[in-house]
Amino acid sequence: MKRRQRPKEQDKNERRHNFLPVEENLTAEQVKEEASRCLTCKNPRCVKGCPVNIQIPEFIKALKEDKLDEAGNIIRETSMLPSVCGRVCPQERQCEGSCVLGIKSEPIAIGALERYVGDNTSAEKVNIVPSGKKVAIIGSGCAGMTAACDLRKAGHDVTIFEALHEFGGVLRYGIPPFRLPRTVLDREINALKDMGVKFEKNVIVGKSITLKQLQEDGYDAIFISSGAGLPKMMHIPGENLNGVFSANEFLTRVNLMHANDKNYATPLKIGKSAAVIGGGNVAMDAARTAVRVGFEKVYIVYRRTEKELPARLEEIRHAKEEGVIFQFLHAPVEIHNKDGYVNGMKFEIMELGEPDESGRRRPVGTGRYSELDVDTVIVALGTGPNPIIQKSAHLDGLEFETNKKGYFLVNPETRETSVHAIYAGGDVAPVGESNAINAMGAGKKAAKAINEYLAK
Repeated sequence: MKRRQRPKEQDKNERRHNFLPVEENLTAEQVKEEASRCLTCKNPRCVKGCPVNIQIPEFIKALKEDKLDEAGNIIRETSMLPSVCGRVCPQERQCEGSCVLGIKSEPIAIGALERYVGDNTSAEKVNIVPSGKKVAIIGSGCAGMTAACDLRKAGHDVTIFEALHEFGGVLRYGIPPFRLPRTVLDREINALKDMGVKFEKNVIVGKSITLKQLQEDGYDAIFISSGAGLPKMMHIPGENLNGVFSANEFLTRVNLMHANDKNYATPLKIGKSAAVIGGGNVAMDAARTAVRVGFEKVYIVYRRTEKELPARLEEIRHAKEEGVIFQFLHAPVEIHNKDGYVNGMKFEIMELGEPDESGRRRPVGTGRYSELDVDTVIVALGTGPNPIIQKSAHLDGLEFETNKKGYFLVNPETRETSVHAIYAGGDVAPVGESNAINAMGAGKKAAKAINEYLAK
């Protein structure tokens, strides 16, 4: 059995001090070698493991035959963001996790192959026949951009409204450039602009303009993909001290507002040591960013063991290589105060009990405690939906059904909300794991349903 091909990585000691991509693309020779490992299964489990159903064996077969452009066309039939997905999707739990080769050996490096194709091909020019219909999309992240592509192909006049001053949603403000270079993201956005998708920035729907006003402006359908930007905090003493950040705020200051660049005036106090609370991909991004902006020590503190970490294995490995220190079975109790600033943190030492609703063993307190000498705390415990849109819609008589956490309730197949002709997807209406490719899947479902509705 041939060995899986791996991309060259930047030296771990060098990359600690820069935001350049950690991984290079596979070489053309490696791509051919890796593609040759694919069994071209008649019943491809990898396709079923992909939320947007990319025809994986078909694009890999094209690579075997040196038909690079054809491989790009095959991928873009279902995904307009191959360079993004190839970098940030959790392939080990989806396409690669379903690969037959993974049973006895290593699965095909589907993500690396997709990334190579995305970076070395361009979307074909689409002949668009105007439909006379208008669609508004709220949010320019994965779900919004995916829906925009499919809706524009159907001939609709599509406008994406973005609250921030740059486009890309969490791909820009949340994911660091050492994982997703900005040139890659900009290229994907420009491809949509070339199709005729319109982008409007600095527009907060619910404040700058309301859903009702969008309807009055002639939009025949609306897709809400505004993400979940409201941070979940720990609710422990000391959480309001200077030096405590949500991961969203910390990453936004660096990724979007260039706090790591001395040419920008974005405030970000760099201390000696930081504790990142949480164990997901966002926690890894925050910790690895903290290393790069100059913290001498960076801890990831997680209340379960390494086995239960939800982050991608690659992200965990990279964090360790870059010097991040992992503290397992520790639950936050208190942040210590000195003159209004963080001055250490207290944790309860945990042990694992019976499994909870997630299937992971529940952490149980032992009554024993430990201290950590840190001057910065970054909370990466997840996010929830910002209620601005729902509150303004309520004032206009548009009543959305939401769950107790404030997420939109939608038809899982059409993504339609309880309000006619308004759809929602991505982190603001999650179905399954919250990640880029699932958000794209939601965008595709919504676009299909909107196209069917507008065709009536």
